[in-house]
Amino acid sequence: MRSTDILIVDDELGIREVLQETLEDEGYTVALACNAAEARTMRNKNRPAMVLLDIWMPDSDGITLLKEWAKNGQLTMPVVMMSGHGSIDTAIEATKIGALDFLEKPIPLQKLLSTVERALKYGETLVEASLAMDNLGNSPVVKELNKQIEHAMQQNSSVLLMGEAGSPFEIVARAFHKENTPWVQPSRPDNIADIPLELLNKATGGILYLGDISQYSKSIRQNISFLLTKAEKHNTRIICTNSRPIHELLDTSDHDTRLMNILSSTVVNIPPLRHHPEDIPFLIGKVLTELTETKLVAPVKFSNSAMAKLRQYDWPGNIEQLRNVVTSLALNAEDNEVNDGAVVRLLSQFVQNNTDNIRSSFNFNLPLRELREELERRYFEFHIRQENHNMSRVAQKVGLERTHLYRKLKQLGITFTRRSINEKEDSENSAG
Repeated sequence: MRSTDILIVDDELGIREVLQETLEDEGYTVALACNAAEARTMRNKNRPAMVLLDIWMPDSDGITLLKEWAKNGQLTMPVVMMSGHGSIDTAIEATKIGALDFLEKPIPLQKLLSTVERALKYGETLVEASLAMDNLGNSPVVKELNKQIEHAMQQNSSVLLMGEAGSPFEIVARAFHKENTPWVQPSRPDNIADIPLELLNKATGGILYLGDISQYSKSIRQNISFLLTKAEKHNTRIICTNSRPIHELLDTSDHDTRLMNILSSTVVNIPPLRHHPEDIPFLIGKVLTELTETKLVAPVKFSNSAMAKLRQYDWPGNIEQLRNVVTSLALNAEDNEVNDGAVVRLLSQFVQNNTDNIRSSFNFNLPLRELREELERRYFEFHIRQENHNMSRVAQKVGLERTHLYRKLKQLGITFTRRSINEKEDSENSAG
C-alpha cells in the first residue's frame, strides 16, 4: 500500500471490487483489505491517503478499529465509515471518535466521489500544516529535543528516531531536510527490498526516509542494513524510526544486530507527550487553527475545565492522538464550545480495565524465572525512556550503581544509548 492509496476495508468481495473499479476509473489508486486484521497490518506499514471503512465485519467491527487507530495515534488520515445498516447514533459515535464522514450503502456514485474528494483534500491540508518543528511546542522538553536534533545534524551519519506510537516522527525527520535537496520516501515498504539502489540514487545529496523499522519484515530490515553501508558514498542521510523497545527487534540474525548497531550511533529520542503537558494548550490551538483555516469547522472555544482534563490525560497515542481527539471534539462541539463533559465522554472510550491491561501484557503461562525477567526488562526500559536515556538519572531512580545497572541491562538484553553529555552536566551540577 502506498501513501497515495485509498484503502478500502470491507469483508464483502463484491463491494470491495465495485468501489475499487469506480475509484480507479476516476484515476485514484486503491488498496484493499478484507477485514480489520488486514487493515491493521497495512496501516502499521504505511499511512494511506484515506480509508473507506466498513462498520460491520466478522473479526472486528470498524468502530473498534477506528478507536484503536485513534488511541495509538494512527488516525492521521481521513476515515469515512460505511454501513448497510446505518443509524444516526452510529454515525455520531464514529465522528466523535474521529471519522470524517459516514456513507450508507448502497452508496450513490456522486456521493461517493464528492466525499472521497473532500476527504483527500482535507488529508493533504493536515499533512502540509503539521510538518514543522515549531508545531511541537515551546517547553524545556521540546527545547531539549531541538538540541538533540542540532547535535545530530552536525554528524554525517544516518539517524534513528526513537519514540512511542503516535510520536511526531516525520516532523522531526523533516528538520534534517535542507531546502532544494531530495526528500525520498518509499511509496510502499516492498520498495526497500525491490528497488533499494533506485531509492538511494534518487536521494543522493538529500534524505532517504525509511519509516518505522519495527513494522518491517526481516528481509526489509536486511535491505536497510545494505542501504546504510552505501549511504555515505551517495552523500545521503538515511533516517529510520522505531516505535518499539529495541530488544523486541533483536533476534539471532546478524543482519538485525548489525542494523541496530549502525543506527544506534546517532539516536534522537522523541519525548512522549505526557512529559510536556504544558505544551498541550499550544498544540490544541495549532490544531484548531488548522481546522478553522480549512473551513472544516467554525472557530471553537475549549473551556478551562476541558483544557485541564486534556492536560491530565496521559496520551498513549501521543501528539497524533491529541490531534485526533481535538479534531473530533471540535467537529462535534455544541454552540462552538467544548466543555469538560465532552472531553470525559470521548476519552473514556479509550480507557480499558487496568487489570485486563496488566494480564494481557504478560504471559502468565511462562515459567516464573522468565516472567520475572520480562517484568525486569520492562521496568528498566520504562525508566530509560522516562529519563530520556540519561543513565545517571536511571541509576538514581532504580537505586543501582551505574556499573551494576549496565551489567543488569546487558543480562536482560537491553540496548541503550549513553547520554555522556548530559551525564557530564549532571556531575558538574552536583559538584557545584
